[in-house]
Amino acid sequence: MESNHRKVIVIGSGPAGLTAALYTARANMSPLVLEGLQPGGQLTITTEVENYPGFEHGIQGPELMDIMRKQACRVGAECQFKEATEIDFSKRPFTVKSYDEVFTADAVIIATGASAKLLGIPSEGEYMGHGVSACATCDGFFFKNQKVLIVGGGDTAMEEANYLTRHASEVVLIHRRDAFRASKIMTERTEKNEKISMVLNKVVKEVLGKEENGRKVMTGALLQDTVTGEVTEVQADGLFVAIGHQPNTKLFKGVLDLDEVGYIKVKAGSSYTNIPGVFAAGDVADKTYRQAITAAGSGCMAAIDAERWLEAQE
Repeated sequence: MESNHRKVIVIGSGPAGLTAALYTARANMSPLVLEGLQPGGQLTITTEVENYPGFEHGIQGPELMDIMRKQACRVGAECQFKEATEIDFSKRPFTVKSYDEVFTADAVIIATGASAKLLGIPSEGEYMGHGVSACATCDGFFFKNQKVLIVGGGDTAMEEANYLTRHASEVVLIHRRDAFRASKIMTERTEKNEKISMVLNKVVKEVLGKEENGRKVMTGALLQDTVTGEVTEVQADGLFVAIGHQPNTKLFKGVLDLDEVGYIKVKAGSSYTNIPGVFAAGDVADKTYRQAITAAGSGCMAAIDAERWLEAQE
């Protein structure tokens, strides 16, 4: 096995990872970024990004991540299309393996992100970014005066349904059971919103759409009754999936302190994990905001924390 030592290794290449790489590179720490299986993170499955500062007319998600990667590499970061498959944080230098390659590092920044839980139907992936979304605050703006569906039964689904009424003309909340698991106050607030209707005991069986001017456009969905099995068609311009997020922390289970859902716990106001020299940034440690800009900000925090911690060790 070939061994490669770096001052800093960044695991993950979304806004948090690439911002951490940019800052550590500018501090002459020559970071190595292990990009993972989805270089660029969740933004690579997003089409238009209009809420990232600095882009007056918006920017495509993959293009934004490409610019961030090139910027980090220009100042000295090294990005490799490799997945971290094994870690050892029990002693320093830390060890990070990618299949048959071994890397060691004085500090590690974890920015592996979180993945939106999806419905798991083929047409959902087909129309992702073309009517289907897993982020109401990211994409709600594109559905002004349109009818949208939202799937979920928890507080997040309720919050996002209410948020969507700022843009959409009609919001249909679909839940597979006959009762919501959301808090009473959130459920009542949603029930009182005149723009929201609720459909219980239904699941989305298929997303429907068509080709228009060379691009896919969602036109509706097939809903299946969970009690009778009956299938009905509903017309809609968009579908939002709000059934939760899963932080990508399987690799760190039993090593780092995680909360009950699996997010990495960090010390308040910092990116410090329970292991000195290991830092966490972005959606892997943030279950509240989950925005590209907040991820980038926490990537900056992790880089500064890592730089200061390394200086203190020396």
